[in-house]
Amino acid sequence: MTGPDGAILDFDYDLPPDRVAQEPARPRDASRLLVLDRRTGATSHHRFRELPDLLTPTDLVVVNDTRVIPAAFTAHRKTGARIEGCFLRVLEGGEWEVLLAGRGRLRRGETLEVMDEAGCGRAELELVDRSEGGVWRVRPPAGTEVMTLLAAVGRPPLPPYIHREGAEDRRAQSDREDYQTVYACRDGAVAAPTAGLHFTPQVLERLAARGIERVSVTLHVGLGTFQPIRGERLADHEMHEEYVEVSAEAAERINHARSEGRRIVAVGTTTVRALESAADAGGVRAVRQWTRLFIRPPYRFRIVEALVTNFHLPRTTLLVMVSAFAGRERLLAAYEEAKQAGYRFYSYGDAMLIV
Repeated sequence: MTGPDGAILDFDYDLPPDRVAQEPARPRDASRLLVLDRRTGATSHHRFRELPDLLTPTDLVVVNDTRVIPAAFTAHRKTGARIEGCFLRVLEGGEWEVLLAGRGRLRRGETLEVMDEAGCGRAELELVDRSEGGVWRVRPPAGTEVMTLLAAVGRPPLPPYIHREGAEDRRAQSDREDYQTVYACRDGAVAAPTAGLHFTPQVLERLAARGIERVSVTLHVGLGTFQPIRGERLADHEMHEEYVEVSAEAAERINHARSEGRRIVAVGTTTVRALESAADAGGVRAVRQWTRLFIRPPYRFRIVEALVTNFHLPRTTLLVMVSAFAGRERLLAAYEEAKQAGYRFYSYGDAMLIV
C-alpha cells in the first residue's frame, strides 16, 4: 500500500522500446482492450470495438471534448539556430506561455522568428522571462491572434516518444486527424486525451443503441500531464494547472445518474481529473476553473466508478492516478501481463477498461 508521501520508484516499470506505439491501430477501434477488475485483479482480453458490450445499458459514459490545437511550431534565432516550440496558453496582459527547446542558451530580450513549413517568417516572439523546464513567457507582435498564427505555422504537438521523419513522413500527414478524438469540439488542448482516440463513430453508435448515455466535460490538456515526476516523493510534486469546464447540463445529468445508482464511466485520466475537481458533497458542480488536483494513493474517488484509459509512462502523474483507482500492485501486474501479451503502449497504443 502506497501512502500520499510514497516514493516515485513505486511507480516505475521497464518497457521495451518497440512496445511504444508510433501510430494508432487502423481502424481505431481495432486496438486491444485489457479489462481489469480492480476488486479481484481478474483480467480478460478484447478489442476496443467490444466496449459497448462490456458496459451495461445503465452506465453513464463521460468524455473529454477538448480539441488539440496545432500548438507545435518551429522558430529560428538571429544566428539561424533552429528552436522547437510549443504554445501553451495566453497569459493575462496578452503575453504567451510557450515551451522552447534547442541548442544554445536562450536569453531574455532575444527574439525568435516563427517559421511556416515553407521556411517563411510569420512573426517574431520576444523572450520575456523563463520558468522551470524550458517554459518561457514571450511577447508576440501587437495584434497577433494566436490561433490564426498556429493555423499557418503549427502542427500537432506529438509527445517526444512518437518519432517522425519530417513533414514528408506519411504518418506525420495523418497525425492531424489521428491525434484528435472523433468527438473533439472545443479548442484548447496541447496534448490529446488519448483514451478517447480509440472511439469511432461506429462505437459511439453502438453505445447509443444499447441505451448507454454519454455526457461531455472539458479539460484542456497541458504538456505537463505526460511529464515524469522529477522528485523522489509524490508529496513533493507540484501539479501542472489545467482548465476545467463542466456545464450545468452535464452536472445535472451526472448527478441524476448517480441518484439512480448508475455507474459513472470516465473516458481517460483527464476526464477523471475534471470530474473529481468539480466534485463536492452533493455530486458534481457546474464549474469553470483551473485545477491543480493531484490524484494519488490513497485518494477516495467521489464520482468515477469505472475508467477507460491507456497504458501510461512510468513515473508520471497519470500512472499514479490510475494506481490510486485500481491499486498499484494490481495495475502493475496488469501492465506486466499486457507486455507479455504484446500490447502497444502510450498515446497511440492500446487501452484498458478498469471496473
